[in-house]
Amino acid sequence: MKKILVANRGEIALRIMRTARKMGMAVVAVYSEADRQAPHVRFADEAVCLGPAPSAQSYLRSERILQAALDTGADAIHPGYGFLSENAAFAALCEQKGIVFIGPSPYSIDLMGSKLAAKDAVKSYGIPMVPGGDHAVSDLEEAVQIASSTGFPILIKASAGGGGKGMRLVYTAEDLQEQMERAISEAKAAFGDGAVFIEKYIDEPRHIEIQILADQYGNTVHLFERECSIQRRHQKVVEEAPSSLLNPATREAMGAAAVRVAQAARYVGAGTVEFLVDAHQQFYFLEMNTRLQVEHPVTELITGLDLVEQQIRIARGEPLSFRQSDLQIQGHAFELRVYAEDPQQNFLPSIGKLEKYQPPVGANIRVDDGYEEGMEVPIFYDPMLSKLCVFGSNRMAAAARMLEALEAYQIQGIASTLPFGKFVFQHPAFLSGKFDTHFVQKFFHPELPNAAQERESKVAAQLAGALYEQWTKRLPDPIQGSPTWSARRR
Repeated sequence: MKKILVANRGEIALRIMRTARKMGMAVVAVYSEADRQAPHVRFADEAVCLGPAPSAQSYLRSERILQAALDTGADAIHPGYGFLSENAAFAALCEQKGIVFIGPSPYSIDLMGSKLAAKDAVKSYGIPMVPGGDHAVSDLEEAVQIASSTGFPILIKASAGGGGKGMRLVYTAEDLQEQMERAISEAKAAFGDGAVFIEKYIDEPRHIEIQILADQYGNTVHLFERECSIQRRHQKVVEEAPSSLLNPATREAMGAAAVRVAQAARYVGAGTVEFLVDAHQQFYFLEMNTRLQVEHPVTELITGLDLVEQQIRIARGEPLSFRQSDLQIQGHAFELRVYAEDPQQNFLPSIGKLEKYQPPVGANIRVDDGYEEGMEVPIFYDPMLSKLCVFGSNRMAAAARMLEALEAYQIQGIASTLPFGKFVFQHPAFLSGKFDTHFVQKFFHPELPNAAQERESKVAAQLAGALYEQWTKRLPDPIQGSPTWSARRR
């Protein structure tokens, strides 16, 4: 493997390219017309324009991407995450063209791409499941029967996707029909597949995932867990590793379960097994993401491993160079997804020009980004500007480092989630580790960041006034026309 085409954009494209370059390989960028001057395009050895800005006309054009790989002599494609990263047909096309797809097989992607198929595949491996139906439903009578046997409240979930799309929480039988219809409609619009299923709603859940690596020789290990419970609209905003919830026994049991899930899928590469964990540390399998996760840096920080490097080595046919017993957790890491969103407007996207963009630097601070000062933030793609990651010897040290990094991070011209990050890392529930996936609904209100800024401004004004009064008493104004006055004016 000598040249890798990165079929993605922004921070993840740049992050993959840096590791490939470090490993001695050339890198090829692809880009839309909106990204012509993006950092990942300038960083690459070669770059190919895919088409206009909309994803359907650029980053989702699988045939165009494959042709770009053939034209530039790339012998491998790394899909990053999003776009075509979990597209089994694209992975199969790469195989047909003799190009290495740096990811799992089409079989594994297809199997784990359906939540129902994934549950069916792993149920014989002793993996705990959330109570509920084991097949897609569209008939209201059947849905009522499943919901009644499961017990309200229930979740209606799209089988073909995630990110909160096609998901509805239902508390009573009277609301079931309306919410079923909405979930099916949204699932069709988002994924082209209206299949939904019903499962028991777990109260006060924690969203915890396990990173796994598997080579082509049957060796599979887990790299411990990531806590992903701070979410808005069922999408993650803050992640950490390790979780503040798990005890060593639960950690070991979840890791072993994740390895069994990967084995059930005949998995090769880097992947993530997601679980819900209740207040009693009982965990339930949710799904498997067959790609690199956005939040992979926190795992890298606590293990010292480069996950992209591991992906490339596995794709080259190399066996894992370590065993489970060689791995251990070192320290604590946090990640804040810095989105171009306005927390005071229900996290609506904020587009425009980055009039000022200065990320923090320093020991134990890592910023993965794909933007620079003066760039426009387009409306066509995910609004994430960067991932702000920090490391500390323990959880409180890492949280303190995050607050220092947030204070130093300067973004002007658009709204961002930096104020929300400050809110999270100062909140007692988060700092104590006693929170769940409802943190935002329970504690965050749009006016809170403004109120905090107003308090800070008021304190600053009072301090300035006190200092002014103190110094005017100590140093009274000189008489105009005196030598001292003239000297000061000059």
